[in-house]
Amino acid sequence: MKSINPYTGDTVFEAQSHGQAAIEAALTRAVNAAPKLKAMGMDARLDALRQAADILDDQRDAIAELMTREMGKPIKQARAEVEKCAWLCRYYADEAPDMLKPDPIEAPEKGQCSLYHLPIGPVFAVMPWNFPFWQVFRFAAPNLALGNPGLLKHASAVPGSALKIAEVLDKAGFPEGAFQTLLIGSDKTETIITDDRIRGVTLTGSEGAGSAVASLAGKAIKPSVMELGGSDAFIVMPSADLDTAVETAVTARTQNNGQSCIAAKRFIIHQDIYEEFTAKFVQSMKALKIGDPMDESTDIGPLSSADAADEVYDLVRQTIDGGAKVLLAPERKDRAFLTPGVLADIPRGTPGHDSEIFAPVALMFKAEDVDHAIAIANNHPYGLGSSFWSKDKAEIETACTDLEAGSTYVNQMVASDPRLPFGGVKKSGYGRELARDGLLAFTNPKTIAITGLD
Repeated sequence: MKSINPYTGDTVFEAQSHGQAAIEAALTRAVNAAPKLKAMGMDARLDALRQAADILDDQRDAIAELMTREMGKPIKQARAEVEKCAWLCRYYADEAPDMLKPDPIEAPEKGQCSLYHLPIGPVFAVMPWNFPFWQVFRFAAPNLALGNPGLLKHASAVPGSALKIAEVLDKAGFPEGAFQTLLIGSDKTETIITDDRIRGVTLTGSEGAGSAVASLAGKAIKPSVMELGGSDAFIVMPSADLDTAVETAVTARTQNNGQSCIAAKRFIIHQDIYEEFTAKFVQSMKALKIGDPMDESTDIGPLSSADAADEVYDLVRQTIDGGAKVLLAPERKDRAFLTPGVLADIPRGTPGHDSEIFAPVALMFKAEDVDHAIAIANNHPYGLGSSFWSKDKAEIETACTDLEAGSTYVNQMVASDPRLPFGGVKKSGYGRELARDGLLAFTNPKTIAITGLD
């Protein structure tokens, strides 16, 4: 298994894939790690999380460089990702004790009643390449705080990052088997998901991968969390601060080279400001610097691979050939580059209307009023995040209740935050990561009722 630098084409990291014997050994270690994590006690587990945060801080630059070389994100964004992982570890280290306190229940005739939140055992994670560290730590930190061992199948494009995460958590002081990385292909996941030693499954990835994994987990009667695709709506109404909305929209569309499930992809603009917003937005997209992701001044690097760039460019071409208007033509450049693009008047039945464009290509829609804007936003199979721009309190309330999404961020872009639950609805998945919801996702919510005490 190896990773290829999408900017240079050079091999970044190469290692032997794990076979069935290694998988079996890892499952055994994971099971054996569960009582070790329990015996550590919560305080020691949380101290280990703090130590992991310190290691991430100390190795920030080296880890960031590894991520950038493996999948092409701009180096300044890679450093920010490492810092965010450290924040996540410290957040759970500080907050987990209160989050895991038993919830009291009023049922006097049943005595002293409460709800305990207990670990369930090893959790298997299937994770993507676009945020190689953040996506993994989102599952690892809360589960290790709780006492659930983690077993990771990372994307095959980032094996170096996958092994580095395991190294960080091992050096932090977690016991053997508490967190393990398996270098395996997707063909090996069924064996692991259906193994009785695995007690829960989490996946961040495509709709297709989520459907397959969720089906296996359901058949095996195991809890699962699915964080899948998104084509987030970015709605702007006339009362909004237009310049701030435009600036934020560019960032929201192009972060991580446009390869983010919560990136704003569909821009739904009120007709009264549509022309002005679109003109400013296109100009700002043109001004972005494209180039070497290791250059501090680069805004957009290559996509994750040449194949990925070819695939998404084909979706863009299908959308254009289907009748979309080109406001800024995306260009397929050398290696894995696809330049920013802006399309308007997106016809139904084209990939731009019905699917997810995983690249820095924006899709523009014109709305007559707030209800029309929300109807356009909801007319899509995905429902991950949404961004709504207005100063009108009635419009904001309508957006907060009527947008079919796992979150609505008002006058700001959608961004994951350790303190806020994260997840989607419809084909964007189910369950929640982060905050208390993420900590409790893989627990046994055990009802306790005690009587007979003096």
